[in-house]
Amino acid sequence: MFDPVIAPSGTLLGLLQRGRGDGTLHALAAPRAEALAALNHCVLNDPRHDWQVENRSLYYARLYLDLHGSLEEIERHLNDIDDHLDTDEARTGLALAVLGHLASYGRGDALALLRRYAASGANWAWALDELALRDNDAGLRALAAPILARFPATPEGDAELASAVRDAFEPRPWRLWAEDPRETIGARIRAAREAGSFDRWQRQMRPSGPRPGWSVEAVFEWAQQGLERGSVLHVPAARCLSAVAGPEDRPAILEAALSGPEGARCAALHYLAESRDPVVLDLIEAAASTASSTVAEAAVAAFERMCGEEAVDRARGWVHRPDALGASAAGVLACRGGASDAALVLGALRETVRADGPDAPLLCSLVDGAGRLGIACAAPVLRHVYRETASSQLRGRAARALAATDASFATGFAVECLWDCEETTREVAALHAETGDVRVAERLRRLAADPAEEAEVQTAVRSRIGPDMTAM
Repeated sequence: MFDPVIAPSGTLLGLLQRGRGDGTLHALAAPRAEALAALNHCVLNDPRHDWQVENRSLYYARLYLDLHGSLEEIERHLNDIDDHLDTDEARTGLALAVLGHLASYGRGDALALLRRYAASGANWAWALDELALRDNDAGLRALAAPILARFPATPEGDAELASAVRDAFEPRPWRLWAEDPRETIGARIRAAREAGSFDRWQRQMRPSGPRPGWSVEAVFEWAQQGLERGSVLHVPAARCLSAVAGPEDRPAILEAALSGPEGARCAALHYLAESRDPVVLDLIEAAASTASSTVAEAAVAAFERMCGEEAVDRARGWVHRPDALGASAAGVLACRGGASDAALVLGALRETVRADGPDAPLLCSLVDGAGRLGIACAAPVLRHVYRETASSQLRGRAARALAATDASFATGFAVECLWDCEETTREVAALHAETGDVRVAERLRRLAADPAEEAEVQTAVRSRIGPDMTAM
């Protein structure tokens, strides 16, 4: 997929794409047609940079309910000819997840659309997983024939069926179908389950792939061969070195870390970092400046895996470097530095936002560090990151940091966070939002009663309003 185009944060579309609580509040205040158009755009054009870690489906489903939105645009998207030309599950995954939540809220049209798509759509496995959580037994049993028709009764088709059964995220439909008395349904599923179990057992008993010999030289050779094949084996090779290397091998490992072939050098750096060898930080510094990007990246990764005080102390000297090692040092100080490192962390936070924008990967650790160290003067830049980032995960981190650094958080961003797309952000809001705001009181009651809400959020809500909800 192409990276999504995110609208400015001050627009309704930009707010909804980011999953911000203000997106819901603005949509409810906007003309209904405009709000539904923006909502449909988000659902049909997934705005997440990483759909595997960022949440949007429940957020969008709740807004469909509040706007009494129809599902015509979603149905058109699912039935488009592109469904069979572009089979990337990310094209339809968000829409199917939204339908799943709507079905949980009792939207019969969403349930029916999921059933139809599971029977005929390209991303049928995702739709089936949604139905496995929401549909009744009769609805799932009716899908057995159309699903199995996708797998021809040939050795190749049976192998594909066995893989589908083995790898299913939700096993409930397959278990139901295994009980079907029809030979073409129940017997095929039972055979596929047995074949899948046998295949898993075979893979466990006979792991494939090359293995290093039991010597330091053999491990280095294995790491180098892996790198030449395109496989990064630095970390497993370092673990192998831990098993085979003795004190007499240290000179050879130091030589490899200083000037060996790329694969061996990377493995040696990781091994020395994990064993906290007294010279490893000097070797990491030298490797980070090498012309080989592979070795430089491995050096930084090895440094980040170190947990001793000596690594934190060296980070104080590296934090001003304008390269990846300097950025890594800033992250180490943010995660493990002390109160005396607050100025360094704040400087790195400001410079990262200025140079790389509000979505820079390093911001995750720097934002966490600002909150952990309680850097009150970081609040303005944290508010900027909160508003502008396209990542709902980073926005949640910014909210947690603001809760620790910004006195206005409880009456400001914490209120809108109650409508945020991320459950961890809603949890922070439930713990901090000022309950004197009438919107907060009503939203807390709604979250407490919503069966789709996460348990952690509801626990936080009830800690504020009490079991009888009379505290407000």
